Amino acid sequence: MADFTRRLRIELPRGQSTFLWGPRKTGKTTYLRSAFPDSLRYDLLDTDLLLELTKRPALLRERIAAAGARARRRPIIIDEVQKVPSLMDEVHGLIENRGLRFILCGSSARKLKRGRANLLGGRAWRHEMHPLVSAEVKSLDLLTALNRGMIPSHYRDARYERSLQAYVRDYLKEEIFDEGLARNMPAFSRFLDAVGYTHGELTNYANIARDCGVDAKTVKGYYQILADTLLGAMIEPYKRRQERRVISKAGKFYLFDVGVAGALTKRRLTEERGEPFGRAFEHFILMEILAHRSYEHLDYDVNFWRTKSGLEVDFVLARGEVAIEVKGTRRVDQPEFRSLKAFSGEHRPRQAIMVCNERVSRDHEGIRVLPWREFLESLWAGRILA
Repeated sequence: MADFTRRLRIELPRGQSTFLWGPRKTGKTTYLRSAFPDSLRYDLLDTDLLLELTKRPALLRERIAAAGARARRRPIIIDEVQKVPSLMDEVHGLIENRGLRFILCGSSARKLKRGRANLLGGRAWRHEMHPLVSAEVKSLDLLTALNRGMIPSHYRDARYERSLQAYVRDYLKEEIFDEGLARNMPAFSRFLDAVGYTHGELTNYANIARDCGVDAKTVKGYYQILADTLLGAMIEPYKRRQERRVISKAGKFYLFDVGVAGALTKRRLTEERGEPFGRAFEHFILMEILAHRSYEHLDYDVNFWRTKSGLEVDFVLARGEVAIEVKGTRRVDQPEFRSLKAFSGEHRPRQAIMVCNERVSRDHEGIRVLPWREFLESLWAGRILA
């Protein structure tokens, strides 16, 4: 935490609890230790504690009662709460009967839902922890971010390759399988390989199912597992009204971290040019947008727009208020504005923005051409959406 000042802010008024969800290693536990240093903490990665509370959930209530009134006035943290779903009934009772506040931290609510756990019926807010964003990193280096990704320990590790490989192998595959979220490990492993080579493209469930040796319904379920565990997001097409020429069904899936996506495809970028760089650059900008929406508590839609003739705008925000095209080039030429011009002519966005690698911002026929650093500064300063 000394290296990075996180944008996440958890401020709980009296009587209010929250969930904090996020993939492993994004910094949830480190953040909570820094933000709530004096809170009672129950970490279910502690095997002894896990076994005790699994056998007897009421032990949580007894230990909290013994901690003293002063400790109970602070938010009580339960880390990896999804490992013991039965604890949620105890938490519910302590919220209702004692007025206690909880921060319930974990990698996913999916296991709680599968176990029909008590999700507190709206009594808890929801926060999410994302990988690092540009606003949290001093002097961010673009190639470093694209190669290493923005998981804190990976971003600052010069030997990041092995860490990323371990993350993909041990977490994306084995832990999801161990948690019972996927039953067919070989098929799910093949699916993850398919996610790598279809990443950021229109999703064809039938083709991926054929490659994985399962049916399309199972593949849809696998994508839902990744979305529920916050390991990725499906970006749906934008369609404001009936338009026959617009693609309106197939979405695009992006993993939660640009480095993890690179590890799946064995991508290694050495210069800021070329198609692999452009795809990673687009992914990086999307991750900033999704984190901004979450941390600033702005519930705006994020879509893409694509016509059957091939015109495409990478990201359409807030139901067409902002249209963003991402180009990894150092000079955006006239033909590369076609898609934004077509979208602007039809939908009249409040802002049309070309995010690129140019050095100086400019205006091109009503389209703002922004260097990526300037765009991200404007995004986090609230000048794009607020």
